[in-house]
Amino acid sequence: MDLLAIIKAIVLGLVEGLTEFAPVSSTGHMIIVDDMWLKSQEFLGKYTANTFKVVIQLGSILAVVVIFRNRFIDLLGLKRFSKGSLEPVPDGQPLVETGGRLKLGQVIAGLIPAGLLGMLFEDYIDEYLFSTSTVLIGLVIGALFMICADLFAPKRTRTQSVDQITYGQALAVGLIQCVSLWPGFSRSGSTISGGVLLGLSHRAAADFTFIMAVPIMAGASLISLYKNWQYFTLDALPFFIAGFISAFVFALLSLRFFLKLINRIKLLPFAIYRIVLAAVVYIIFF
Repeated sequence: MDLLAIIKAIVLGLVEGLTEFAPVSSTGHMIIVDDMWLKSQEFLGKYTANTFKVVIQLGSILAVVVIFRNRFIDLLGLKRFSKGSLEPVPDGQPLVETGGRLKLGQVIAGLIPAGLLGMLFEDYIDEYLFSTSTVLIGLVIGALFMICADLFAPKRTRTQSVDQITYGQALAVGLIQCVSLWPGFSRSGSTISGGVLLGLSHRAAADFTFIMAVPIMAGASLISLYKNWQYFTLDALPFFIAGFISAFVFALLSLRFFLKLINRIKLLPFAIYRIVLAAVVYIIFF
């Protein structure tokens, strides 16, 4: 595999890392960038290229694990932490004590709906929804949902911290997450918007989104690898490694930045960006 292909992998990793945690759809951005400029299918083949767009998210997953490591250790019961040490907060101060604590069962409740649908329709999604036209639909509809979330969110936020989330809220957010199986809709966009409509603060919804993302993204990546293993060659390995490292580095940077901003700027700026992006791509591509 030549140097140009490695550079393309790094670019796709950069796109994935910078957009994975913002509610703008990282998969949608990768599909658009790849379809319009990089053309990875031409040298990887369709199924290997689609799998790369899923597997590259493992780099972003690793970034979440690094930043939320204390939270995951706590959820698994390996060690107990004070609430202020579980994850970073925007101003560097400890989290407010809430009297509760996020439980592993609540995370599982949020994972079940999209996990089941993802396994049932994974082949259909790979075959029919990994295209620029379907991504544009997801970008616009997802943006409208985000605007609705900011406009119609409860005036008084009931759930300020992820540790205050109830089982009912966790399951409801998980159900809403199902729409993100459509590339372009955005996992974080759907779950943060859904969480806000259910009375969560933007930061609490974002924290829960990123914690849920680790098992569901890891599972999707491993399933895609397993199903498409026959399409891989040793020549493609450097492409995957370069993309993974690039996604990890840029996701680490973007996630810290996003967590500092989300409670301040909310969802509207991201929604406007999505609509503008969809319009520009439509004009250029179609």
